[in-house]
This record gives sequence, C-alpha cells and structure tokens, in this order.
Amino acid sequence: MRRRTLILSSVGLLSALGFMLAVGAWRSGDLPWQQEAALVSGIRAADLGAMSWQLTSHDNERVSPQDWVGEASLVFFGFTWCPDVCPMTLLNISEWLDKLGPEADRLAVHLVTVDPERDSPEVLADYLSNFDPRITGLTGTPDEVARAVEAFDVTVRRVPRKDGDYTMDHTAGVFLFRPDGRLSSIIDLHEDPQFAVPKIRQALEREG
Repeated sequence: MRRRTLILSSVGLLSALGFMLAVGAWRSGDLPWQQEAALVSGIRAADLGAMSWQLTSHDNERVSPQDWVGEASLVFFGFTWCPDVCPMTLLNISEWLDKLGPEADRLAVHLVTVDPERDSPEVLADYLSNFDPRITGLTGTPDEVARAVEAFDVTVRRVPRKDGDYTMDHTAGVFLFRPDGRLSSIIDLHEDPQFAVPKIRQALEREG
C-alpha cells in the first residue's frame, strides 16, 4: 500500500511537469504519416513479424511477437522499481486508453520489464494494478529479456547504487505498431493525449 501511494503521488507531480514541456513537430503530429513511417523504417524494431523471442505475461502465459500481429500494439520497456519515468508513462498510457474510448479495445498494450531478476509475473501483476487493467506485463529469464531488448534496439544498463542496491537505465518511449505488425511511430514519454491519441488512431486504421 505504501509503495502504491508513493507511485501515484510522484507520478502526479511528474505528469504536471511533463505537460509543460515544449512539443516538437514529431510529437505534434505535423508530419504526414508517410514521412513519419520513413523515419522509423530504419529502426530494428520496425516489424514484429521479423522478431524472434518469447516472454511470460503477468498471467503466466507465454507470448511471442507473432501473437501481437493482427491488432495494433503499444510496447513500453520499464521496470517496477523505476521511480519516475515508468509510472509516469504508464499513467499517460492509461489516459490515452481512456481518451480512445471503445477504440481502445482494439489496442494491445504491453510493458516489457528490463529488470527480470526482480520483476516476476506476480510482481508485475501487483504493480500494474495501479494502472489501466488492459496493460499486460511481460518478463522472463535474463536471456529471454535480453533477446527482446535486442530485437527492439533498446538500450539497458544496470546502475549500482551507494546503498548496495541497483537501478536500471533504459531507453524511454512507447513503440506503436500497426495491426500488420509494422512500426507506426515511437511516442514520446511525455506525449499529451491531444497528440498521442491521433497517432494511435492512425495506427488502428492502417492495416498495411
């Protein structure tokens, strides 16, 4: 309970700060989707169908990237002991889902942990109970998570702390995939609903 209170109180402060940040052309949606698609086409994570990894959901089900093809997907890398960026992004995603209304039922949302040593399926399930229930957590062995990290071209670094514990530095941002499994865009972690939601709707509408 204390951890949940800390998560939600810190997220509220950081969300207010994030709302005031400047918004560039990539975030604002000023780029036509064809230009945006060209920008992301060179990213290793451009096609779910070309990836090869398996992880375990917080419901203890085995998941592969091919399971996501057929519906639009949001994918975010983080970890449950993240003090700021991860809970703020998950809160933002929860808000996007709320703004999408019934359309959100056509979207799959996944948090992939970068800290498999601490983030078991049970830990992920408890953590994600703070956010929209449609968000699925994924974990696995360190090797399994490393394969997913490599497939998405995500940077992850374990950082020791003075108290003997550790934290994780990792690439922030939300991968948005079309129903055909192709990468549509990468949404900024501070993305406001008025910019993020239209991007998601575009991905939902583009079958190929």
